[in-house]
Amino acid sequence: MSTANKLYYVYMLTNHTHRVLYIGVTNNLERRLYEHRQGLTPGFASKYRCHKLVWLEESSSIEDAIRREKQLKAGSRQRKNALVDSLNPGWKELAPY
Repeated sequence: MSTANKLYYVYMLTNHTHRVLYIGVTNNLERRLYEHRQGLTPGFASKYRCHKLVWLEESSSIEDAIRREKQLKAGSRQRKNALVDSLNPGWKELAPY
């Protein structure tokens, strides 16, 4: 199977109060969001109930997506907030499912 047309997603989830941000990477956003929302992913996102997709970036390279994820995780909360605000100023749910 060729990966030439495969997309990877770097995404940010938050909880209902927007006090917590979770950053992840996946090749199947719909499946990954389902896992988060059903509590199938033990760890940080489940503990803090990060279910709301508020930011998303696509990449055609898994290496680039992972690099971007690490860059975002290393950044300040202020920079993460600014990034979400630039795409989604109301911090609305971006996932239609």
